[in-house]
Amino acid sequence: MTEYPISFERPGADPADPRGAVLHTPTQVPDAPAAALPAQARAGETPSTPSTATPCGKGKEPASSADTTGPGPEHSQPSAAEPDTHRPRPVPESVPDSRQDRPQSGGPERRKGQGLAPGRPTPMRRDGDRLRFVGAATRRIARGIDLDEIVMGLCRATVPTFSDAILVYLRDPLPVGDERPTGPLVLRLRRTDRIPAERDTEGAGFSPALQPEPAELTELDSLGAELCEVRPGSALAEVLRGVRPVFTDAPAAHAALPELLGEGGETLVPGGQRAILAPLRGRRRVIGAALFLRRPERLAFEADDLLVAAQLATHSALGIDKAVLYGREAYIADELQRTMLPEHLPRPTGVRLASRYLPAAETARVGGDWYDAIPLPGSRVALVVGDVMGHSMTSAAIMGQLRTTAQTLAGLDLPPQEVLHHLDEQAQRLGTDRMATCLYAVYDPVSHRITIANAGHPPPVLLHLGGRAEVLRVPPGAPIGVGGVDFEAVELDAPAGATLLLYTDGLVESRLRDVWTGIEQLREKLAATAQLTGPDHPPPLEALCDEVLDMLGPGDRDDDIALLAARFDGIAPSDVAYWFLEPEDAAPGRARRLARRALSRWGLEELSDSVELLVSEVVTNAVRYASRPVTLRLLRTDVLRCEVGDDVPQLPRLRQARATDEGGRGLYLVNRLARRWGATRLSTGKVVWFELSKTAQQ
Repeated sequence: MTEYPISFERPGADPADPRGAVLHTPTQVPDAPAAALPAQARAGETPSTPSTATPCGKGKEPASSADTTGPGPEHSQPSAAEPDTHRPRPVPESVPDSRQDRPQSGGPERRKGQGLAPGRPTPMRRDGDRLRFVGAATRRIARGIDLDEIVMGLCRATVPTFSDAILVYLRDPLPVGDERPTGPLVLRLRRTDRIPAERDTEGAGFSPALQPEPAELTELDSLGAELCEVRPGSALAEVLRGVRPVFTDAPAAHAALPELLGEGGETLVPGGQRAILAPLRGRRRVIGAALFLRRPERLAFEADDLLVAAQLATHSALGIDKAVLYGREAYIADELQRTMLPEHLPRPTGVRLASRYLPAAETARVGGDWYDAIPLPGSRVALVVGDVMGHSMTSAAIMGQLRTTAQTLAGLDLPPQEVLHHLDEQAQRLGTDRMATCLYAVYDPVSHRITIANAGHPPPVLLHLGGRAEVLRVPPGAPIGVGGVDFEAVELDAPAGATLLLYTDGLVESRLRDVWTGIEQLREKLAATAQLTGPDHPPPLEALCDEVLDMLGPGDRDDDIALLAARFDGIAPSDVAYWFLEPEDAAPGRARRLARRALSRWGLEELSDSVELLVSEVVTNAVRYASRPVTLRLLRTDVLRCEVGDDVPQLPRLRQARATDEGGRGLYLVNRLARRWGATRLSTGKVVWFELSKTAQQ
């Protein structure tokens, strides 16, 4: 049996043909009669003499021009006398058909298709054609990843090869996985597609003047925003429950059209088996429906077309089910990654911060890279960047645990090398193969110094105010999770105006370059960017981060990228006042006098009463329990900050003092008068601090 190719596999197919496109004749002669494919010879007949005018006319005799208008058989078979079978080719229009008086099989609907104009394609009728169409259509549907791509693939695969128009309805909302939908079944018209009113007349197009758009298909555009609630026990509910595609001229399906399309919508559907209603069933339940439509002048659907519609509906429904599940998993992964990273960076005194995070790919947004900035006592700030091995949900979970551990250790004000040591122990408790790199730095804006410890991470780059960029010499150390190794910290100068850049290896390492080549390119990029703003003005921090990311080429995105930039402003020595107080009864009075002098020097005399009262209360509480000298420090920045430190680790708690209590009112006054206050435990004790607005300058 000879199989004929289908429309979408051959160039020059006319999608507007009412019979389904396959082949065009090479040229069109206006008055030439239609050509037909060779027919199978009857039993006992002698094959006709082949014509020299047609390459495909084996066993065919020319007929008179008067006989070319009669209908021919719809399914043509190759002659029994032909020793070789081959794919049919276009028959030249000058060769008429010699089988016009032959009795036809099938109803009048099938006999209509033979009177085609020159150049019109032959329809898809063979089982092989349908198999090839279903294979190509399902491949196109399977290429989609998200919901819209799959629905669009279904529409583009069926229009115009299988149908002239299609309407796709989906549940609103779509259930995810095994979750049971709540509420009534509501279908939303997700997408419609039809043969457009105008096509390019070259190639597969058609002229709208010759083929006007039927009103029924044009009016389908008005149904684009409708919702349909499927009532239990209704005709539409029964059709959807049946799962199998049905012709809409069947009584049950015809009764379901008004519910699906709205009142009067059934009048838009052509009759005579030219519409198929196919339920879309996913893994667990029906998730929608598809309506395939053909024009009245096109051949009606056949019984085998129901199988084609069933295959299209099944593949589309399963793809939609997986797309929805994938979308939910991607949403969960994205939310997990977002919650693992800081939502907003803090604004510590003396340093400005900016950050960036780029996943390795849009389809794998979770990873193990993280960054953090943690305020510490004494206006210091801890800068952290790390990278957990892998790009999975497990890596993201481990990253979250390590980040939480680092925040807890930073709250204890441990040295950087001790923080990495405890992170290494935590990684070993999480598993034997939990590896990560990390860099932990502590910046002190008062001393303009930074202390850095490294655990197998790429070294940071420091951009000086004059435009010079240097890679800091930090001992590399072993990655976190190795165990049994010591970490070393170094203390370096952090001059005002300099910018420290912490990053993960995804920024400097890829398949096209090694890590040290990437670090050198990063250093050159920072230096070139600093030259644009001049030697006396550092580049804007946000713009600097964008410029750094612009150094990535098309093949440089092999890994996640975490970037943290810190601009060191520092606190000038003239804005700092620092004293030691012996733990004695006279310490509160001395603290009041020292604070008054400092405020007078800074021009903040209006704050003297409030500051003296609060300093007296906090120092009194410190010297009551301290055994070593108490520290008192005043910092003038955008606010006035007071810090009192002692060697007692117990943190004070705010409580409501009773009328008969002699104490307990100091923190109550601090809480009422201060802009902010807090207490932080240190390795050597604690620090109680409070802040006041500089109302004298406002």
